[in-house]
Amino acid sequence: MIRYVLSCVALLLLVIGGFFLLWFICTRFVWQPGDPLYIFLKFMEMLSPLLIILTLIGGVLILTFAAIRRPLRYLDSMIDAAKSLSHPEDHPIKLPSELNDVENELNLARERALRNADIANETVKRKNELIMYLAHDLKTPLASVIGYLTLLRDERQIPEELQKKYLSISLDKAQRLEDLINEFFEIARFNLSDISLSRSRINLTRLLEQVIFEFNPLLKEKNLICRLDAKENIMLKCDADKLQRVFDNLLRNAVLYSYENSEIQVRVEEFEGGVNVFFKNSGDTVPKEKLKRLFEQFYRLDAARSTQTGGAGLGLAIAKQIVELHGGKISAASQNQWIEFQVTLPHL
Repeated sequence: MIRYVLSCVALLLLVIGGFFLLWFICTRFVWQPGDPLYIFLKFMEMLSPLLIILTLIGGVLILTFAAIRRPLRYLDSMIDAAKSLSHPEDHPIKLPSELNDVENELNLARERALRNADIANETVKRKNELIMYLAHDLKTPLASVIGYLTLLRDERQIPEELQKKYLSISLDKAQRLEDLINEFFEIARFNLSDISLSRSRINLTRLLEQVIFEFNPLLKEKNLICRLDAKENIMLKCDADKLQRVFDNLLRNAVLYSYENSEIQVRVEEFEGGVNVFFKNSGDTVPKEKLKRLFEQFYRLDAARSTQTGGAGLGLAIAKQIVELHGGKISAASQNQWIEFQVTLPHL
């Protein structure tokens, strides 16, 4: 608008100044009444007010058209640039110099779109690979179950001790088969449903005691000890079922990656405005580059680990989602052969 007003003022000064300049030049000459040029100039002098008005009107129209057309060109450029964000390309967005701020913002959005697309593609790739591995591993326990049960059915003279052994193996394989099927359901639930909260006031200390108690069989298998360090009756308003799932995932992760004959520490610290819950265990140090990815969907700490022991790579991603829905945050640290997860939850 300022440029438009200044252009109109410049036009006015130019037209009036040009008229007086021509008048001044003409007065420097001696003209003869019969001179055709003199007659023409006198005629133009009589029409000068009209000519000045018409020139000004024409100039203002041209300036107005140019002033309107310029932002429309800018708008077209921004629309084209915005359309490119749906399918971002490798080269950056270029806009006229007057739109540097808009160009910078669009390029930031483009970079975020490219980064999110890469993350989404990587997530889909990991999910597809995991499903392929799970589908392949379903065959092994299923074949074993069918084989041993067929053997028990067809061979009538198998000793009782051997029958018990075959039944025990079949049961183990069937349980493994159940775990793999549950992995498929876990993937489907995570993709098809959003997590919502139903808050109530709970005793956080009792909730942690219950979670730890339920892990006693798994703890005994690796000769692990889990110690809880928390004050009595720490109250917290949260979704108890969802939060139990968070603690279950963290404790399961600690058991899975703990050294045998070691200790898992669960500690609760209160602070003004909330609580911190720590899960710490002895295990192989996790590199920093992997720590940053622990909470990604379908990311498994040990990609080479067989699905015989690993999960779908959703436990920590779901835990992060639940904690953030509570207004909290979750993080991980690892050094000197220990791993620690910290869950921060606010009082409401």
